[in-house]
Amino acid sequence: MTADSLSTTFAALADPTRRAILARLASGEAGVTELAEPFQMSLPAISKHIKVLERAGLIARGREAQWRPCRLETARLQEVEGWLDRYRQFWDQRLQRLDDYLIQLQVSAEASHGHETE
Repeated sequence: MTADSLSTTFAALADPTRRAILARLASGEAGVTELAEPFQMSLPAISKHIKVLERAGLIARGREAQWRPCRLETARLQEVEGWLDRYRQFWDQRLQRLDDYLIQLQVSAEASHGHETE
């Protein structure tokens, strides 16, 4: 994933309306009117959100006669997940070292406390 596509994807995901649209599309295709239902905004405003998601590669639009259903495209989300996974591994390792250190402190404290009672 290039830096530009990563920036475009995160910019698209930064908006809560667009995240809600993606969440809805996770359950199946939907038209613009259906996607607009839960929001108090105009169809042109929803269409702008859809275009941002489409440019980011997060959704695709089909064509079935007059209906142009939107569908979730998971490849870009999988790329983001791969990028984030490197950082998840880093933090998992750091947290594991912290956990090991805390266990070592606890064992030392218990050992010291045991000597005091003798």
